[in-house]
Amino acid sequence: MLRARDLIRALLKAGFQIIRQEGSHVWLRHIIDATRKTVVPIHGGRDLPRWLVREILRQTKVSVKEFIKLLRK
Repeated sequence: MLRARDLIRALLKAGFQIIRQEGSHVWLRHIIDATRKTVVPIHGGRDLPRWLVREILRQTKVSVKEFIKLLRK
């Protein structure tokens, strides 16, 4: 599965930046397109549910294919 830290690392490579962190939630926004934003929960190092990863990719407008490439970098 996928951990939140790995997801955040891939989004940073895709041009996102961390806006803020409150508790166990990290807010990210794209550097150029401010409409591409999301919140990633970091709860005890557990894997993120598949539905949540899909929703985060939808919010950030990152395709699954592109996301897999970012994870491999």
